[in-house]
Order: sequence, then structure tokens, then C-alpha cells
Amino acid sequence: MVGMISRILKPAVTVIVNPVARLMLRVGLTPNSVTVAGAVGLVCSALYFYPRGDFKVGSLAIMFFSLSDLFDGAMARISQKGASRWGSFLDSTIDRITDSVILIGLSLSLIRSHDRLTPVVLATLVTGMLISYIRAKAESLGMECSGGIAERTERLVIVLLSILFHGLGIAYALPIGIWVLAILGLVTVVQRLAIVKRAAGTQ
Repeated sequence: MVGMISRILKPAVTVIVNPVARLMLRVGLTPNSVTVAGAVGLVCSALYFYPRGDFKVGSLAIMFFSLSDLFDGAMARISQKGASRWGSFLDSTIDRITDSVILIGLSLSLIRSHDRLTPVVLATLVTGMLISYIRAKAESLGMECSGGIAERTERLVIVLLSILFHGLGIAYALPIGIWVLAILGLVTVVQRLAIVKRAAGTQ
């Protein structure tokens, strides 16, 4: 299952991330400042490099700034204050923005070159927003709604690697990756709707 990726890698990643997170806290950085700085860098990279067709440098820059998503969460857990409600809300909101901007930047490049893959990219943008919305709405109604074949981490890995490989000149990397992402996104939407329907039926 695609959803196993982050669970398998999490222990190894934690060993690396936690010491760096502690260092960031010692020098005076806060989880929210890291969240915002990473988001600004990612948005600028996606909207500058991708529309220009510079997929290799753009993807590497986005991957670098995406690391802030690992560090801010670790910093919040380690800090004496712990995670705040505002920090959690800010992080979730920024995740939606950055995920969308990556696909928007890619779409701008494809539209400019009249690429037939553009509608598929836009479909992945819609399903990505739906996946997040379904969970948020369900939780606002008191129902748990997580899981699905492709959660945010997996979708982000797929789109960035497919764009990067495309930038490196690997044939069909982009269409294969985007079509896989579109299908997985649609399946995840259906899965989450089913989760909510079952939960609603028991309440």
C-alpha cells in the first residue's frame, strides 16, 4: 500500500530530524517561523521555476523548502510549550497552499506549451483539495476521517519525483506520475467518503 511509505520511513527520519529541531529551538527559532519561511520559499520556487520550464532546479528547491514541514512539527513536539492550536491551524492551512501552488506552477508551464496533460493536473488539484476538505468537514462534525490509499505525504512524493524526473529528461515520467496521482487522488476521495458515510451511520 502506498500509505505505508511514511510509516516505514518515519523512525529513520525522526533520528535525523529531532537533533536539528532541538538546535533550531536553541538558536531562537519557533515552529511557526519555520513553517512560514519554508512556505514562502516553496511558493516562490514553484511559481518562478515551474512556469519557466526549469523543472529540475524547481523540484530540488521545493524539496529543500518542504523539509520545514518535518522540522516545525518536531520543534513543536520537543519544545516546552508544545504544539499550539494556532500552530496546528497555520501548518494545516499552509500545507493546502503549498500543495496547490506546486500544481498551479506546473499547470502554468503546461498551458503555455498547450500540453494535453493540463486537465489531468487540474483534476489532481481538485482531488487534493477535496481530500483535505472531506477530512476537515468530517472532523468538524465530530467524525474521524483519516487514511486512504494516498495521503498528503505520498501525493507530494509522487508529484515532485515525477516533475524532477521529467526535468532530468526521463521519458514519460511526468504523464505517468500525474496520471497515477490523479487516479490515487480519486480513489482516496471515494475512500474518505465511504469512511464518513460509515461513521455517520453509527451516530
